Amino acid sequence: MPYLTEPEPERGLATEVAPGIRRIVAGNPGLMTYHGTNTYLIETGEGVVVLDPGPDDTAHVAAILAATRGRIASILLSHTHSDHLGALPALQAQSGASTFAFHRSADPAFQPDVPLRDGDRVAGLIAIHTPGHAGDHLCFARPDGVVFSADHVMTWSSSVVSPPGGDMAAYFQSLRRMLKREDRLLLPGHGPPLPNPAPYIRELLENRIKREDAIAQALREGPYRPHDLVDRLYSQTHPWLRQAAERNVLAHLIKLRSEGRATQLDQSWTMGSSLGDG
Repeated sequence: MPYLTEPEPERGLATEVAPGIRRIVAGNPGLMTYHGTNTYLIETGEGVVVLDPGPDDTAHVAAILAATRGRIASILLSHTHSDHLGALPALQAQSGASTFAFHRSADPAFQPDVPLRDGDRVAGLIAIHTPGHAGDHLCFARPDGVVFSADHVMTWSSSVVSPPGGDMAAYFQSLRRMLKREDRLLLPGHGPPLPNPAPYIRELLENRIKREDAIAQALREGPYRPHDLVDRLYSQTHPWLRQAAERNVLAHLIKLRSEGRATQLDQSWTMGSSLGDG
């Protein structure tokens, strides 16, 4: 599917991406992060809210503090993957701001000051629990149709769903939930903004369904190991991309098994439920 691209941003610069919202792109570019993690500075009635502090990077923390003049009302976290969480301890230590994140943290070393549940409100934003990429993943919605979609819906690439933290069945459900909304702009955790997001989200879901159908078709022909399915179904050759593809395939296989449509045989998988399944 056609993904969005943008020129490499100037590091350390807070740029307006929507009214009352600025973005600083962290200096962690890579195959899994595009130009880097997006940290958002959100002007609210309570002051500046920082969403996703980014990776553990002194220069990035300094840029956030400079852009906010150190006056941070609160720090929100979309999920606890290191490229979003890493800078949080340093930023909190220097700002004194409280942290808000999903109440069941996927990182045992982190617990938010204020635990959030689906539908909770914080600084004028509504938390939307969107598991799939991560079990503790939250999107945050403004009343004006702007949604911070983090790694649930990105614009430069599809999301990696890597078990056990990643759950493909939950990811499908979360995408369908987002499709029922009438949002006008998504601001992702990596990559450029996405106006009119519904067609893009629909295509993301359709591509995942097609991929799953292709996996199911392959299993009808005989047992396959996940990396063999990658050889058959994916064209990426870079080792890191192959590894991500294999994690996605495994997530699809686990979903198919939960639906009684696949069975694991040691290291390989085949179609159908195992003997004795109801």
